[in-house]
Amino acid sequence: MQTKIKEYRTRLSMTQEDLAKAVGVRRETIVFLEQGKYNPSLKLAHDVAKILHTRIDEIFLFEDDTDEPGTLNIPVN
Repeated sequence: MQTKIKEYRTRLSMTQEDLAKAVGVRRETIVFLEQGKYNPSLKLAHDVAKILHTRIDEIFLFEDDTDEPGTLNIPVN
């Protein structure tokens, strides 16, 4: 997973500590989120997006192996 959290956070002149306090987590959690090393809960993703004035899908970029957005990869036996 890749994120644009740092990009959006710096646009708002927020530190990692500022964002962490705003969403109720430790600064280390924000560090791991920005590095793509932590998959947040839906609640945390929502809270981060809200504080950064954007949508979840704008800051969290999930790589998948589908060719088209919105399609499901369901194995066929």
